[in-house]
Amino acid sequence: MRESWRWFGPLDKISLPEIVQTGASGIVTALHEIPYGEVWPREVIAARSAQIAAVGGLQWAVVESLPVDERIKRGEGDLSQLFANYRQSMANLAACGIRTICYNFMPLLDWTRTRLDAPVAGGGTALRFDQTEMAIFEIFMLGREAAANTYSSDILAAASAQFEAMTKDDKDTLLASIMAGLPGAYDRYSLAELRRALDLYQGMDHAALRANYHRFLTEIIPTAAELGMRMCVHPDDPPRDILGLPRIVSTKADIAWLLDAVDESANGVTLCSGSLGAHPDNDVPQIARQFAHRINFAHLRNVSKEPDGSFQEAAHLAGDTDMVALIRILLDEEQRRKQAGSLDCDIVFRPDHGHELLSDIGRGTHPGYPLVGRMRGLAELRGVIHALSQKPLFHGQQG
Repeated sequence: MRESWRWFGPLDKISLPEIVQTGASGIVTALHEIPYGEVWPREVIAARSAQIAAVGGLQWAVVESLPVDERIKRGEGDLSQLFANYRQSMANLAACGIRTICYNFMPLLDWTRTRLDAPVAGGGTALRFDQTEMAIFEIFMLGREAAANTYSSDILAAASAQFEAMTKDDKDTLLASIMAGLPGAYDRYSLAELRRALDLYQGMDHAALRANYHRFLTEIIPTAAELGMRMCVHPDDPPRDILGLPRIVSTKADIAWLLDAVDESANGVTLCSGSLGAHPDNDVPQIARQFAHRINFAHLRNVSKEPDGSFQEAAHLAGDTDMVALIRILLDEEQRRKQAGSLDCDIVFRPDHGHELLSDIGRGTHPGYPLVGRMRGLAELRGVIHALSQKPLFHGQQG
């Protein structure tokens, strides 16, 4: 398995020389400065790739992400130019030797948390999704009609009481936490802007979104196959409908559908153990085993779920997912690919998210992407991979 690290480009508070010191060799990044729907110019891709390669031999290994324009997700108007632009960006990336693209098909929000600094036992902070805080936001701050129908009576009572005690700063913090999940690295909405953005999705249900996704796949995957590229969709985060928006890449059945929709090896998945692991019915190692042949990229992280639907980012080897079992499945798949003669058998992974620890606190890194916390996670994952990759000792053999 090949170690990589997400880097948010030149504005990232974590520098490329620091990333070299983590031991990762691959960079996962995007051209965040280019507006959605526009072509990524070949010369800009080449310049960013050269900037990365100039530091310690790093390599741009995965694009995360080449964003899908919201108009495509909504199926809005004549989309031919947007699809053409997407295909041209793919061709430009392939020409620069970058052949793996992580993307998602989540309407409006890439990920959602209600706390960016939830305290962790022993010190440090973590990302958290709190069901009561989400109810506060939807019902009392956003004023979304029908939102109350999606929560239990206990959550509604707790949300009402907690909202009454909130200060303006508390509300601003909650809004900022949820808006941190907007696509890209730095965009944010006000409440009014979010309401307008949600209005554009009025009437969108699972079937309609799935139809729009099917069109995207049929427009894009044949080009990926021609270019020798690997597309890998990221699961929904969290894996549930949110803010009244449908989610369609949340479960094993969802993954089976999208892979069958266009049955090409270029149509694959990003195995995000944290996103999938937040769904109470998802057995992440079992999902990995079933779809191993179509895993083109992996995000390895862990979450601890709570009975009311809340969850919090856990240490990489803690939480509800058996990370050792999951890594064993990924290593077995690499071995299968090697035996089949695949020229590109390594599965690129990155330590996804991390607790803010020690000097991370106050550094102002992108939420969920601190230096020390992710480096700790990478070290833990590296240890598991190394141990599982060793030839087993015979019983009784002495070292």
